[in-house]
Amino acid sequence: MSYRLPPLNALRAFEAAARHLSFKNAAVELSVTPTAISHQIKQLEEFLGVPLFHRLTRALALTPQAQAMLPKVLDGLACFAAAVESAHDEHLQGKLIVVVPPSFATRWLVPRLKRFTQSVPTLNLQVIRSPSTIDADQVPVATGLEQVDLRQDDAMVAIRFGIGVYPGFQVDRMFGSDYIPVCSPRLLEAGPPLCTPEDLRLHVRLHDDAIQSAHTVPSWDEWFRLAGVSAVEAMSGPHFSDAGMVYVAALDGLGVALASKPLVATAIAQGRLVAPFDLAVAQRYAYYLVIPEAIANRSAVRAFRTWLLEEARAQERCCAGAG
Repeated sequence: MSYRLPPLNALRAFEAAARHLSFKNAAVELSVTPTAISHQIKQLEEFLGVPLFHRLTRALALTPQAQAMLPKVLDGLACFAAAVESAHDEHLQGKLIVVVPPSFATRWLVPRLKRFTQSVPTLNLQVIRSPSTIDADQVPVATGLEQVDLRQDDAMVAIRFGIGVYPGFQVDRMFGSDYIPVCSPRLLEAGPPLCTPEDLRLHVRLHDDAIQSAHTVPSWDEWFRLAGVSAVEAMSGPHFSDAGMVYVAALDGLGVALASKPLVATAIAQGRLVAPFDLAVAQRYAYYLVIPEAIANRSAVRAFRTWLLEEARAQERCCAGAG
């Protein structure tokens, strides 16, 4: 069956202009000039043989013909979009790229991924570690995702460590990240004792310079203030350029680390680390799943989101129980 249809661009211009009642705003939405919108509307009116807009002095108004046509145009464009997305989804349903903070990837996500990949064995999953998924105080909230352009690939999502305000994206909070002291059980066995916060004066303290310099996590100085311990050289001890090295140093018994409670929960449960004190420094950052709205309904994205949020809820229950 053949259809006598106007150009698709003219229909898109009409729909946008009718929704905004403005050629200028329609032009901004479609990334063209107002003159181009006006030209496309004129083409459509000539094709139909009827006027679609009353051009008023400072506004537009729909003609009766346009009012009757608009709902069906909306339905038609929605059907076009659904058909294209369906074909696109078939092409990309087996692909998913997840960009994550480095320590989160190593200590939380990767150890759990087997449960996800077993449930979707055909998925082509790619995990990318990137420190740019960590919000920095100097980066404005509205532009906090500029360093990770999730729109550069049709199947890319991110897990961000930040405050959770990312306009234009679907955002799900996973869990917060209180910080507690942790160390190897061998360090406790070797002594000196670590029974009170004051005893930390006698132990080596480990520092993550990279993330603390961005003011995104608490420092030892903050923890000591919370514990009521004064006159301590809080910054003494080895300093490292990322949290991964701090974690390995703590496992190896080099000293005591101030670590994210959810990211060390598994190591504590397995007995590889111990938390001598449950006194935690809370901070405003949390972990968020961030998804471009355009791909939020894609099958691979939906599957990953469902699994990830279930794992996050289990993590929250675990940390609450441990507390």
